[in-house]
Amino acid sequence: MAATKRKRRGGLEVQAKKPKRSSKDAGQPAKQADVAKEAEEENRDRIPGPVCKGKWKNKERILIFSSRGINFRTRHLMQDLRKLMPHSKADTKMDRKDKLFVINEVCEMKNCNKCIYFEAKKKQDLYMWLSNSPHGPSAKFLVQNIHTLAELKMTGNCLKGSRPLLSFDPAFDDLPHYALLKEFLIQIFSTPRYHPKSQPFVDHVFTFTILDNRIWFRNFQIIEEDAALVEIGPRFVLNLIKIFQGSFGGPTLYENPHYQSPNMHRRVIRSITAAKYRERQQVKDVQKLRKKEPKTILPRDPTEDVFVIPAEEKPVEIQWVKPEPKVDLKARKRRIYKRHRKLQQKMSRGSAK
Repeated sequence: MAATKRKRRGGLEVQAKKPKRSSKDAGQPAKQADVAKEAEEENRDRIPGPVCKGKWKNKERILIFSSRGINFRTRHLMQDLRKLMPHSKADTKMDRKDKLFVINEVCEMKNCNKCIYFEAKKKQDLYMWLSNSPHGPSAKFLVQNIHTLAELKMTGNCLKGSRPLLSFDPAFDDLPHYALLKEFLIQIFSTPRYHPKSQPFVDHVFTFTILDNRIWFRNFQIIEEDAALVEIGPRFVLNLIKIFQGSFGGPTLYENPHYQSPNMHRRVIRSITAAKYRERQQVKDVQKLRKKEPKTILPRDPTEDVFVIPAEEKPVEIQWVKPEPKVDLKARKRRIYKRHRKLQQKMSRGSAK
């Protein structure tokens, strides 16, 4: 007898029977449904991660580092800028002996096309270079009035990696060198859209204000309820020195006529204090000369004693009798005390007998 072929889904052969569900197996689907509901509830409360629906086209990368010899305040400011700019990169400190053109090579190795370089001098003066590497232009600033995030302790806060708004003073559009700096600051401080390390939120704003021929930097949080601003920090002031055509050098495009170097400022302060000291010494010398001069004797005025009334002369009395001695009250008290003591001694003797 030839073997019969087995057909799919039944045929001549008997199909395998399905196993019966026990009471234990019946409770498993219900448990799985409860677990699925709990997972859905948890996912409702979760904030979804950043979803990149577009393409990262703006490949701006900022290199932020400094020279040796900076103080703690500059180091904290540098760390704050790195936190606020997710498209930034860090590098080791550069030696003072190295020339500034070496920074272009460092930017090329780090694959960065912009640079913020902090240069410290005399352990008290801080300069900031903003450069477009490697072709330029570049600008040099004197940094003043530095206040870091840890120092301010403001109530504002923002999400790490969120993209900021940039707010500029209308005075940036009045003069050509301020217009160049505005474009420079936009390219450096604006976070590129769809950057891998950025978050798709806008919750803070960078403000650049021109006052007293300086650029004032502030960072504010945007509150959603009423769009009010609360300061976060850091804050600093940039005093423009020069704008160069190349990166860290080259022909000078603009030089600030209102700029005064820190050395000159300290020299003026010392000269003012020295002038005050010299003035005090001159006053003392004049007073000494006046004391040494002979006093001028004025002639006697005959009408000086016209209105003076002569006093009556009293007769001199001579006392021939010795005055009575004064009574010493302290001595009397002591004598009375001695009498009482003698009486107490007698009373004590009588009681002993």
